[in-house]
Amino acid sequence: MPKIIARKEDWINLGFKIFSEEGETGIIVEKMAKKLKVNKSSFYWHFKTRKHFIDELIAFWVNNATEQIIHLTNIKKTARQRVKTLVSLIYKQDPYFDFIFFLKRYAQKEKRIQEVIDSIENKRIQYANDLLVELGYSKQEARIKSSILYKHFLAYHEILRYKTQSLNYEKEVKEEINQFIKY
Repeated sequence: MPKIIARKEDWINLGFKIFSEEGETGIIVEKMAKKLKVNKSSFYWHFKTRKHFIDELIAFWVNNATEQIIHLTNIKKTARQRVKTLVSLIYKQDPYFDFIFFLKRYAQKEKRIQEVIDSIENKRIQYANDLLVELGYSKQEARIKSSILYKHFLAYHEILRYKTQSLNYEKEVKEEINQFIKY
């Protein structure tokens, strides 16, 4: 017999995993309820609609893939340490990295989502920009290099998508990044 209710976090964690694997089309309340061994009414206890649920998934992604990384990076004292920590965190293979790719696809149908993506990407690039200025790059150099760094980050994960990451990934990535950013 199914449990009557699942915690909001249970729905979010499962939804985030499914969205990262299948995108928006994988978010089927009945199937998710079955996986959580609950009635689908449990879903509606926490979320008004499927669209509201997806908005919660996006907020979860923003917090975990951007805000937490910035927080963990900012703990370090020097700009050099922060850049090293940032690179270590963002280049580590993540089984949920495809969330952004599926989110971009979803944004083609839901235009308001593109604004969220643009805002997050701008925040990420601006954060890298600020670190590079702190490292001593001019504002113009930092603007260009932070944009290249972000594009490298996206391409790196796209290339790695169906592969196993090297245990020496930090060294390998640093070697590549050091071609345009010395840290």
